[in-house]
Amino acid sequence: MGNKGGSEAWAFIKQVVAGRWFSVFAGLIMMIGNGTTYVFPTYSKVIKTQFDYSQTQINTLGFAKDLGSNIGIIAGLLAEVTPTWVLFIIGAFQNFTGFFLIWVSITARIAKPKFWQMFILVCFSTNSSNWANTAIMVTSVRNFPDRRGIILGLLKGYVGIGGAIISQLYLAIYGHNDPSNLVFLFAWLPSLLILILFPSIRPIRIRKHPDELKVFYQLLYVSILLAIFILFLTIAQKQVVFSQAGYVGGASFVVCLLCVPILIACREELLLYKLNKQTAGPSIPVSMLHQNPPTLATSASSEVPEVSPSCCQNIWNKPERGEDFTILQAVFSKDMALICLATFSGCGSSLAAIDNLGQVGESLGYPQRAIGILVSWVSIFNFFGRVFSGFISETLMTKYKLPRPLTFAFAFLITCIGQLFIAYPFPGSVYLAAIIIGFGFGAQNPMLFAVISEMFGLKRYSTLFNCGQLAAPLGSYILNVDVVGKLYDMEALREHKQIAGRGLTCTGAHCFGGSFTILAAATLFGALVMFVLAYRTREFYKRDVYKNFNEEIWIPQTQMEFYHLDNKKSIED
Repeated sequence: MGNKGGSEAWAFIKQVVAGRWFSVFAGLIMMIGNGTTYVFPTYSKVIKTQFDYSQTQINTLGFAKDLGSNIGIIAGLLAEVTPTWVLFIIGAFQNFTGFFLIWVSITARIAKPKFWQMFILVCFSTNSSNWANTAIMVTSVRNFPDRRGIILGLLKGYVGIGGAIISQLYLAIYGHNDPSNLVFLFAWLPSLLILILFPSIRPIRIRKHPDELKVFYQLLYVSILLAIFILFLTIAQKQVVFSQAGYVGGASFVVCLLCVPILIACREELLLYKLNKQTAGPSIPVSMLHQNPPTLATSASSEVPEVSPSCCQNIWNKPERGEDFTILQAVFSKDMALICLATFSGCGSSLAAIDNLGQVGESLGYPQRAIGILVSWVSIFNFFGRVFSGFISETLMTKYKLPRPLTFAFAFLITCIGQLFIAYPFPGSVYLAAIIIGFGFGAQNPMLFAVISEMFGLKRYSTLFNCGQLAAPLGSYILNVDVVGKLYDMEALREHKQIAGRGLTCTGAHCFGGSFTILAAATLFGALVMFVLAYRTREFYKRDVYKNFNEEIWIPQTQMEFYHLDNKKSIED
């Protein structure tokens, strides 16, 4: 009996680790590491002080960060032909190498790099997130094709809150005295998480779960609880000076909340395990229960071989929306042009606003600790925007047949309001702006990827969503460097404030007033473009966008799982 019980326990553990829900948990945890992108306002101040950079130079590095984090085309193309583990290994190596070199440079362990070298280092280190991001998102969308808005919202939500989580871990491990240690944490923590969890991310073909939506809502509730706790924790840290033990206690509770999805995964797999035992015949090995094709590309392709046309053939002979487009068919379509134009202006201006929040707070006289709170709030409400936009836009689309680009447009309008709060500040307005801009930008992100998957299909999704997001850093460069940075430096030169160790410094509402008015106008233009796309696609979204996936039945080697919802009740009883 003892050996039998041990073997059953081991079989159950293997089933949990091989299951779809543990794969979701692993993806969420690894996505936290990609949140380092949104902590740039914190460590950019260290770079500015250490190397005596101007605001234009810092904004140029902000563009390097945005460029690196959005150039994922190579990762997308590689995902078409290689297993997912290749992408994870490349990403882990690149993340550690890039951030480690930044850390040794700002701590003077090596000679001061030239500005162009620092530009390359920032771009290289932030580009590492694309490898894991591509593997996790594409695999998850193919594992849950008719819940893609929800799964994308959750995954990108953890990217949004990742910056706040890592900030709390930094305070617990290193304290708040040396911000350069935050960069060192960026180097080793995300890479370690990837190396531990990446085997769980792979295409898994099983029959559809009848309570799938309910499980996703449970994951949402846990995520909201996590975000609310971090929000109140950061507010408490703003009001009270925490001891090191206080920081450790807060971070420990955050880690406990992060592990709750494991319990959800175990519960769902336990139900599956019991149903499997109830059926007649020999037990089914876990490897048969969760089948995984070897690469991302093969999971999307049909089992019947097709003869593909050449890459330049039929570029203008496009399929219907929702069918599988080739890369060139999608890139040269009017819909993609509208998506890229809106992303260029709306997402680009949102990135520019987030990158400058630290300097905005400094120019308006906010203390250093308050600036750290601003960055954490952007990360927290970035999370809220991402998860709520995924769930809300999915409900509006499936239940009320409203085009998803319509929700996208409203996300731009929300961001525009936050930018105006900075352009025309009042006491405490930057806190409100951080909340609104964080939420608005977070809402934009998963909808961009969901719209691309719905209009152009999943066959080339790994490449197409990376093409779509590339417009954001280009817009960020023009608005961040040529508008915000140069206008700030002009205002600083008028005040004749060249402070040693801090570069050009400007104080007052006028420092960012004009530039953020321009950012708000660019975001408003992005909203108008999305309204045009929503009008063009209104008939498409009136249909059942997920019809093909609803009709497809994934059947493993047995019919054991989820026959009726009554089975679940009988087992639990």
